[in-house]
Amino acid sequence: MAGPLVEVAVSDHCVVARVRGEMDYTTRPALQERFVELITRGYRFIVLDMSGVTFCDSAGLNVLVVARLRADERGAELVLACVPPNLVRVLWMTGVDQVLRVFATVAEAEAAAPRT
Repeated sequence: MAGPLVEVAVSDHCVVARVRGEMDYTTRPALQERFVELITRGYRFIVLDMSGVTFCDSAGLNVLVVARLRADERGAELVLACVPPNLVRVLWMTGVDQVLRVFATVAEAEAAAPRT
């Protein structure tokens, strides 16, 4: 099984990471490493485009929450965009939607990024 794919695009004021594939206990280490890498590069606003996520279990949710906490520690903000309906429901049921900002589109998330 192939691991998750995270494609990164950098703009003037933020970075967008498009996540594709499954977010579960088997992909957790690779995702966590990739998200920490983005955070430690010094990006101040990180958008995770979740449109390509096909499955997310509790381990995947944990990766998102931990990434948000690590971003906070570094003075950065991590947000979600384009979250599939089934994952929106999981975020809502678990309360993670209260921890992570969720935007309908990447463009909306980018518009919320602070300009420097």
